[in-house]
Amino acid sequence: MWYQKSPILAAILFALSACATITTHHPVPASFSSKATVVGFPGTIRFWADEAPANSGELIAEGINAYRAAHADYFLSHDANPPLNLLAISGGAYDGAFGAGLLSGWSASGTRPDFDVVTGVSAGAIIAPFVFIGPKYDDKLRDLFTRTASDGIFEGGIFKVMDAITGGLSLTNTKPLAKRIDEIFTQEILNEVAVEHRKGKRLFISTTNLEAQRGVIWDIGAIANSGHPDALKLFHQILLASASVPGIFPPVFIDVQAGDKHYNEIHADGGVVSQVFVYPLKVQQSAIKEFLRNHLERHLYVIINNKVTPEYQDLQPSFFTLTRRAILTLSKYHSLGDMYRLYIASMRDGIDYNLIHIPGTFSAESKELFDPKYMSKLFDVGYEMGKRSKTVWLKKPPGVDYQK
Repeated sequence: MWYQKSPILAAILFALSACATITTHHPVPASFSSKATVVGFPGTIRFWADEAPANSGELIAEGINAYRAAHADYFLSHDANPPLNLLAISGGAYDGAFGAGLLSGWSASGTRPDFDVVTGVSAGAIIAPFVFIGPKYDDKLRDLFTRTASDGIFEGGIFKVMDAITGGLSLTNTKPLAKRIDEIFTQEILNEVAVEHRKGKRLFISTTNLEAQRGVIWDIGAIANSGHPDALKLFHQILLASASVPGIFPPVFIDVQAGDKHYNEIHADGGVVSQVFVYPLKVQQSAIKEFLRNHLERHLYVIINNKVTPEYQDLQPSFFTLTRRAILTLSKYHSLGDMYRLYIASMRDGIDYNLIHIPGTFSAESKELFDPKYMSKLFDVGYEMGKRSKTVWLKKPPGVDYQK
């Protein structure tokens, strides 16, 4: 038969004739997009990335009070509050191995601070919860970013590609990644996040609401501390969404409500909006002054899981090579823009700025989307840099001459 002589053509025609499976979607009306809340949770568990919460001053004051209470002994012995250390971890897919290695090496040096605010995007979102809790999970980071191959992240094939072409949501599915997130980020992990949250520390992870074209910052500690029976499920959804590159990986649908009506939102990779973040630039200065009023010295550490200089590469033109190259280039310059944005915010708000990125001398190449050998080499580079962290942090982004 003809299909025996042309199995690929048969597969294509079969896929084209099949109805693509699409998740039933009930979009939030535009007028309700800022009013929608996750079903069963208070509205305070999240806020827009480009718009500070109206009660940001209260939220900051609440966090500072909890922080001071947790460090009362330090205050009594030093007559001052301990410095606040903020950590922002960028996206980077398999290049997240750099940040995982850096933080592990920093722990090994004995100089890694206890971070009071930790933020993560995409790969950084996977790293952030472990760092927020403390160095005891460094072995988990090594395992995640040195032993994970492509088949541990996604599934694909000719049928999946054709499904996307005929109306599906992505070129692959992320069932393996979702399964791994469920296995690794346990209720015990979430409980530990809640404990740290009650000390005044904050863990933020970002996703992108694709319909609203806006980033969403999720307060993971508030979710962990909510006592809601679906808190762990929502935590898993946020982690998966933050790492889901649109088109390549399927988005995550999160159930919300506005008034007495139920809808669902489409969330994907937080890196669509921003590769790295700390807090909205539009936060009121009256809220920032809460830190100054409490004489809180602040240090920001920004980890960029990317190189920041152009790299020439010969290409054999094809759909996949050109698309991949375009995405990598977009990500690089997106990261650069975010570095500058955070630097400006730090100068404005009186925060000590520290930046680190993958060195331009690292020349290994990944043989697949998630190549364990490549990631192991990059992890080791990060680890060695972390062990000598005092000497490798930059005080300003590349090309910036101004420093306050």
